[in-house]
Amino acid sequence: MNSRIFDPLKHKSPANLSPCDSYWASTASLGEANKSLRGSHTADVAIIGGGYTGLLTAHYLAERYNVDVCVLEANQVGFGASARNAGFVLKGAGRLGYSQMAKRWDLNTAKGIYNEFSQAVERVEGLIQDYDIRCDPQPKGYIKVAHNLKALTQLRDTASFISTHLGEDAQFIDASTLKNEYMDHHQAYGALRLEDGFGVNPLKLLLGYKSMLKKQSVTLCEHSCVENWIEENGKHRLITSEGELTVNKVITAGNAYTPNEFNPRIDNRFLPILSNVIVTEPLTEDELVACGLKTHQVTMDTRILKYYYRLLPDNRLLFGGRGAIWGRDAYDAVFQRRLKFAMTQCFPSLANKSIAYNWTGWIAATLDDMPHVFCHNSVGYSLGYCGSGVSFSTQAAFRLAQQITGHKVPSLPLYDNELPKFPLPKFRRVGQWGYYHYGWLRDRFL
Repeated sequence: MNSRIFDPLKHKSPANLSPCDSYWASTASLGEANKSLRGSHTADVAIIGGGYTGLLTAHYLAERYNVDVCVLEANQVGFGASARNAGFVLKGAGRLGYSQMAKRWDLNTAKGIYNEFSQAVERVEGLIQDYDIRCDPQPKGYIKVAHNLKALTQLRDTASFISTHLGEDAQFIDASTLKNEYMDHHQAYGALRLEDGFGVNPLKLLLGYKSMLKKQSVTLCEHSCVENWIEENGKHRLITSEGELTVNKVITAGNAYTPNEFNPRIDNRFLPILSNVIVTEPLTEDELVACGLKTHQVTMDTRILKYYYRLLPDNRLLFGGRGAIWGRDAYDAVFQRRLKFAMTQCFPSLANKSIAYNWTGWIAATLDDMPHVFCHNSVGYSLGYCGSGVSFSTQAAFRLAQQITGHKVPSLPLYDNELPKFPLPKFRRVGQWGYYHYGWLRDRFL
């Protein structure tokens, strides 16, 4: 199977897939893969998945709790979402806004979740500094652009809510200031800016995490896809093509690259969604002036089907959004054309700019629009970052390590509740198709 057509809802295994041919892959080598699992072995905790969540959970288990842990990665570290994303380190995860959280639960719960998201960003910064991870962090600042007047009003309310109730100075930016100080965005009516978001090279960050485990002598087996998971006599037997690992506890951290039928605890509890990214050739000084780009801060808009973008360190423009619904269509040229069209609607002067890279990857969405980090009866998981996993995976890993070792975590919906099941799960993609059409109409006309 080719990695270009892998679909978690269609294929039974993510094994034997090649790395993504992305812009990030042109900036860093994956290096030599670790040895695969061969023969019979034991450990206290097994972690399935060698992305941000899996590697960092292993790091915290080894560093803080001296746990004998083994990470099993189906391919090579750098295959999955952790090496395909846009590298946005943001305070948030899922689709719920903080005022929505306060209405769904209460203000204290919203504050608690906000604090977890804030710690996530701080945790990424701390790991980069403490372990000298050279992942090209860019200047701080997260800009959320209002794509119409209604969204502008909502952003103004959001800025007020954050400043009043959550203790952060959320900056509301009018259209003129946005144009003069940040970017000449032709579809922007204004923006909200938070201080602590920033961009990184996600592959270099991931390889930095992998290097941390090597220094800790944590066992990481690559090209070791779990083909069978047997629970018997209070133990877990994880079977790969060449080996078997018997453990007391298991954490599954494959997120959207987990096959649809893997373990009853997570089966039919997430929707894999394709995200598509283009990266231009480097912009010249004249082109930067023409489109008014004066910042490298990470940017996203307020559409239901969001676009996200940032100027990279070499002055290429990264621009991303939703892609195909079915995996078989992932690399259909129409999705690159749509992204290019959307980019030029924002920055018309780039209409003739060449696209140098285009790739796609899966993110995981949950039924209730929020991530779940949950442990019960010797099995834990973290799933449903909805595209914001670069930052929250660090906090999720920290909390997973606490949970799996029996330590208390904050009582919040993120950690208290298991993933809800999708009703009529066989029709998830049909529902997604309908939602995309609703979102397109809503974004364009309402």
